[in-house]
Amino acid sequence: MRRCLVVIVLALAVRPCLLAQEPTENSTRMVITRIVPVYPELAGKLHLVGSVKLRVTVSPDGAAKTIEVLGGNPVLVKAAQDAVVRWKWTPAPHETKEAVELHFQPR
Repeated sequence: MRRCLVVIVLALAVRPCLLAQEPTENSTRMVITRIVPVYPELAGKLHLVGSVKLRVTVSPDGAAKTIEVLGGNPVLVKAAQDAVVRWKWTPAPHETKEAVELHFQPR
């Protein structure tokens, strides 16, 4: 039993940061360029696991125009914003608001 627990803990410890855009009913545009956020060094030292929820205003050309933080650990928020500002969505005839949720886990 102890050996099994050690294997599980080690497997989780080497797991890379997981990134996902959760599908929501408000999401109308597809992400065509998705940048994986850098897991913050402080978060790693603290073994933080968590999510950051953002509302992104996307311009007609598909670039992130503004990012509003809806929730998440402050240690993880900056990394989420830095990644999402570089995302690219499909073009659209007008500006849209997209819900994004990023999940962070220690490496």
